[in-house]
Amino acid sequence: MGKRTAIVLSAGSGKRMNSDTKKQYLLIKDKPIIYYSLNTFQQSSIIDEIILVASADDMDYVRSEIVAKYGFTKVSNIVVGGKERYNSVYNGLKCCNDSEYVFIHDGARPFITEEILVRAMKVLSECGSAVVGMPVKDTIKIVNDDLEVTDTPNRKTVWQVQTPQCFKANIAISAYEKLILEENSGELKNRGIQVTDDAMVVETFYESDGGKFKGVRLVEGSYENIKITTPEDLKIAEVFFQ
Repeated sequence: MGKRTAIVLSAGSGKRMNSDTKKQYLLIKDKPIIYYSLNTFQQSSIIDEIILVASADDMDYVRSEIVAKYGFTKVSNIVVGGKERYNSVYNGLKCCNDSEYVFIHDGARPFITEEILVRAMKVLSECGSAVVGMPVKDTIKIVNDDLEVTDTPNRKTVWQVQTPQCFKANIAISAYEKLILEENSGELKNRGIQVTDDAMVVETFYESDGGKFKGVRLVEGSYENIKITTPEDLKIAEVFFQ
């Protein structure tokens, strides 16, 4: 089996955390949040290498206080992030030319586990994609601009999407290259496309090679695999760690 690369995103500003410290570097149990996902990938039998994407002003800190301090030897490259999340992912993907599979993960999700990675790898090798998520527990309402309910989807068909979002590398690279081309030409803005995750990029921009790719496939993650975005999330994470 070819190289399996984890792209860990750590370039976000974390404005909703209301903290001078970026959320991925806040401490839980005396270690920065991003330590936990990096450590899982470091210890995983599934992952061969890690590409870490960080903001330009954090590069020295990440090298010395994260990668070197904790001995993350699988980190093969630290690249500068972009303006938007998808720009950061693309910068990471440009280092994956010899990878067969990519696992794109938000560094603010510390609760990724080996069990999730094993499940994702099984589906990924069979289907070419494996996007981690969980079925929603609540009833979901679709509303218009006036907050009037326009639809209530069947809860059995609605999942909340998490990361990692995993793809054959050539699929992800092809889709992201087309996305960036449309962004550079202004077509992305003209079409009104707002990219929210990697699965959406593949769904929108990947052109299947002779019908072999059957679309994005979901795989079960965990309800604990939360993304730490607000102070309330940080409190929940502390409870999970206890």
